[in-house]
Amino acid sequence: MAKIINLRTARKNKKRAEEARLAEANRAKFGESKSVRRKSKADQNNLDALLDGAKVESDTLQFDKGADKEKD
Repeated sequence: MAKIINLRTARKNKKRAEEARLAEANRAKFGESKSVRRKSKADQNNLDALLDGAKVESDTLQFDKGADKEKD
């Protein structure tokens, strides 16, 4: 025989589980303090600046396209 359940309680439990899932997602999304967010953003900006500083522009390089071929 099947177990008798209270549908109102089942709906409430389902709603609580959904709210708990949303709360977990929000903690992951918004859980960092302001100082941690600022530090991580500053670190990322420093890395971006370092990468941009090391970037080699392809327009400034002058390669001889025929240099790799043997001259006869």
